[in-house]
Amino acid sequence: MEGFITGLHKSPFHGFSVEFAEHRIYNTGESTRHIDWKLYARTDKLFVKKYEEETNLRCQIVIDASSSMLFPLKEKGVCNKLQFSVYCAAALIYLLRSQRDAVGMSLFSDKIDLHTVSRLSDVHARMLFSHLEDLMGWDESKLNRKTKASDMLHQIADNVHKRSLVIIFSDMFDNEEREELYSALQHLRYNKHEVIIFHVKDGKKEQQFDYNSRPYKFIDMETGDEVKLNPNEIRDNYIRIINDWNNELIMRCGQYDIDLVEADINGNFKNVLMPYLLKRSKLF
Repeated sequence: MEGFITGLHKSPFHGFSVEFAEHRIYNTGESTRHIDWKLYARTDKLFVKKYEEETNLRCQIVIDASSSMLFPLKEKGVCNKLQFSVYCAAALIYLLRSQRDAVGMSLFSDKIDLHTVSRLSDVHARMLFSHLEDLMGWDESKLNRKTKASDMLHQIADNVHKRSLVIIFSDMFDNEEREELYSALQHLRYNKHEVIIFHVKDGKKEQQFDYNSRPYKFIDMETGDEVKLNPNEIRDNYIRIINDWNNELIMRCGQYDIDLVEADINGNFKNVLMPYLLKRSKLF
């Protein structure tokens, strides 16, 4: 990754740092400081040591703040998808700042609610945590906030001008066509960003459709549309459709070289963050 201060991550660029990379032939007139004199004694030729430059990481944390992320609404003892995302995002911000990496944040629904550039300062971090704290208090008063993930991700791709690690927390539900969403993800990759998606979901309710066999009234949290039905009547068909959608998302992310992390709000935060951290540690 490109960076502007010394950090913990390798850069694709060569410089004069601590880890040796290769030799190159000495050019007449340049500094003799990095000549390998031991190699000169063996070969009678002048070679300069080249090293891997180390740099910091820029990270842009993107959170879907549409109404669908409030599911399940006020279920005792369970975080909703937005709260789960906030906890994970706060943990990542803390870890990134601990290794002196700059962090920015974007919040979106059908518009960009917040977009900050990546900074390292304490004042900036307190501002980010303050916005996350505000999200924790969202309730039914924030219903009917629709999602336009594809349009918003296009805007974020245009607004993040330097190559960054873009971490997205979203249930990936979009009112637009799926191809538009995939196009937005391609836009981020085209701009040389590394992208990680935390696919936030309620595995029991949204994927397994785990409801009792009795009539329910289901309400769309973004549009307010209602439908009355018995879950047993549509469970098999629903599970087939949602699994097809998840498999398609996994396939597309694989094609675009995007890391997709399944984040079930019924699981432990460690089960989401630890596999990601272990995977990232292997890259440096």
